[in-house]
Amino acid sequence: MSEVKTQAPHDFSVKLHAASEVKKVFAVVSGKGGVGKSLVTSLLAVSMQRLGYHTAIMDADVTGPSIPKIFGIREKARADELGLYPVRTRTGIDMMSINLLLENDTDPVVWRGPIIAGTVKQFWSDVIWDKVDYMFIDLPPGTGDVPLTVFQSLPVDGIIVVTSPQELVSMIVAKAVKMAEMMNIPVVGLVENMSYFQAPDTGTQYKVFGDSHIEEIAQKHDLKILGKLPIDPKLAQACDQGRIEAFTGEWLDSLAEVLEKAPHS
Repeated sequence: MSEVKTQAPHDFSVKLHAASEVKKVFAVVSGKGGVGKSLVTSLLAVSMQRLGYHTAIMDADVTGPSIPKIFGIREKARADELGLYPVRTRTGIDMMSINLLLENDTDPVVWRGPIIAGTVKQFWSDVIWDKVDYMFIDLPPGTGDVPLTVFQSLPVDGIIVVTSPQELVSMIVAKAVKMAEMMNIPVVGLVENMSYFQAPDTGTQYKVFGDSHIEEIAQKHDLKILGKLPIDPKLAQACDQGRIEAFTGEWLDSLAEVLEKAPHS
């Protein structure tokens, strides 16, 4: 009987730049757009930076990059014969985004999926990330090319799923969680954005989008609830003005503790 040869599974992993050092990597995901994924990514980076860690953001939402605007970054990334260098924010957070490479921020990125996925890989392999303790990857919504590329090619230690209170979110979260399970990546937990509005004069909380379903979603998938962000006009204003690093809020403090204890992949 002839010997049956089994083909080894293909290795999609991408090597980190030789001059880079990145200790832990967390991807921020959502099943749909408009739930505040970039906001949560930014707040996480700011929170961990305030705790004394050197943090970085990889803006993997190539066709809809918003991270530079949230931080008020207008300068462009520079490169030399060694590689590409991230732009550093006011408080020392390193970031890379396609908008840091385009001549004009408003230029559209009209690329097909494989080119976009290749760009994200280059953000890992060609950028010189200097002694980063925590890197947060802002992924585009859904389960398409870019999330798949990141999960297959980068050493992601865990994902954070961002949701909103609407009931439809249950199905969408399930998709994101199942994708992570298929890729064998741990889900750190859920963050609910636009959870409530708190009246500044009375302190009364109003559930603008109806009752939250995050508890039942978390229970169904055996996940932790990591934080609930309110609808806060001041927070939106801070993003619009590029001053997210000056904003204060304790909503994600418990998540910072979880990330500190998370095992390295």
